[in-house]
Amino acid sequence: MPNIIRDLPETSSYWAATWTMCALPDVHLICDAPIGCFNLVATAVPDYTDAIPHIENITPSVITEQEVGGTGTGPAVQRTYEGLRDAGLLEGKHLIVISTAESEMIGSDLSDLVTKMAPGTTFFHSESLTENEWTGRDRVLQWLWDNYGAAQAQNLSVEPGTVNIIGPTYGCFNSPSDLLEVRRLIEGAGGRVNLVFPYEGTLSRMGDLAKGQINVVLYKEFGHTLANTLGQPWTHAPMGIRETTAFIRQLGEWLGTEAQAEAFIASEKRTTLSAVWDLWKGPQGDWFGTTTIGVVATETYTSGLKRFLGDELGMPFTLAVSRPMRPGDLDNSAIRKLLHKSPPAFIFGSINEKIYLSEAGARQTNFIPAAFPGPIVRRAVGTPFMGYRGAVYVVQDIVNRLYESLFNFLPVDGAYAQSRSGVPASAAANGAGTAPGNLPWQAEAKQLLDTALEKLPFLSQISASRELQMKVETHARQRGLKEITAEVAAEVLSSAGE
Repeated sequence: MPNIIRDLPETSSYWAATWTMCALPDVHLICDAPIGCFNLVATAVPDYTDAIPHIENITPSVITEQEVGGTGTGPAVQRTYEGLRDAGLLEGKHLIVISTAESEMIGSDLSDLVTKMAPGTTFFHSESLTENEWTGRDRVLQWLWDNYGAAQAQNLSVEPGTVNIIGPTYGCFNSPSDLLEVRRLIEGAGGRVNLVFPYEGTLSRMGDLAKGQINVVLYKEFGHTLANTLGQPWTHAPMGIRETTAFIRQLGEWLGTEAQAEAFIASEKRTTLSAVWDLWKGPQGDWFGTTTIGVVATETYTSGLKRFLGDELGMPFTLAVSRPMRPGDLDNSAIRKLLHKSPPAFIFGSINEKIYLSEAGARQTNFIPAAFPGPIVRRAVGTPFMGYRGAVYVVQDIVNRLYESLFNFLPVDGAYAQSRSGVPASAAANGAGTAPGNLPWQAEAKQLLDTALEKLPFLSQISASRELQMKVETHARQRGLKEITAEVAAEVLSSAGE
């Protein structure tokens, strides 16, 4: 049987090239693409993730049937270039032409054509048919260095105390918040941020990466090839309390600012992290050991949340899967089946997991965005997952959602209970639907209720038990029964699970 891929959660390396290069304001891209592929990557998706209505420094060649079936894409790219040039849109820009899946399928290679355009124009073959976005991001960062940065860096030397941050690009979950927190940690440890590339850089300044004494790679999925090429010590950005403390100490050791790093850690424990201690020591602390967690995201967030929530806080994990898949990871079909059968109390994930929970009717499971695709905008800087502030934000979000779940436990007055159960006021006046919980249950009926509850997250079972018991007993009273039979329980519980 063929292995059919369901709900692919990654884009291609063409998207990676676009979102990496277009973050540089002194670059203009010509994508050798049909208009639809341009609209998705440049207009639609960035708007509901990075809140960018339109990426301005990319233009499509607008491949049509004529190019596919006869002339090839070269003339269309040439016309696009001439139009941009004549409109003055290429002044002060580095022009780069990139391939797409469509142009690659018909064998378009524009390496020779770009030599006839503006001086310095280059061609990037996206490998869109064979590479995902994470491999593509890693390769394009290295390609930019090889074609632009290395030459600029020939006469530059390392400046002690400086740190580069490599990786934040368009289309990366939570970049603004996590970048701000990592910058704060670097400065707290005694470092000075030299260049954030590509998010806060330009292609003309890429060579300045050679000045950095240390490199911090924001994500585990990409950026390591460039970091290795730069030849200076590097580390990944941290998640959780323990990892963040080790990160700060490592920077202090490399920078020779150990005393400042230790002072910063001590100050953070008294201030930023006090919220975590207070929640851990308070009555909310009883929840951590019994609240199940699942996460499906990129390795950066999957492993980070697993170490922090699982290893540090002791929350039981029922699911921890990275995208793109590693050997042995569950595919999307397997994740879908697992969430249908036994959803955890919390799931960190993408729109895929949210859809699967909706299919299963798992209303008691709390969904927390932790990956693209969305739609979920992560443009604000107050929602970090990384660093000390990220530890506080994640714990705070979980506790607040647990409070929201507890809302279902609150007692309600009789009129409200009748409106929820559907019992008419006249029936309530005659005693039907009153005093729920007083009817005896046959053993088989009680077993059916217990089985239905076991399918729900632990914290939700208390609320659901009361609600389902009310529904079954109300139904029995309406039928004039004096006890709950297995048949009545099965009838109500099956309809409640639909």
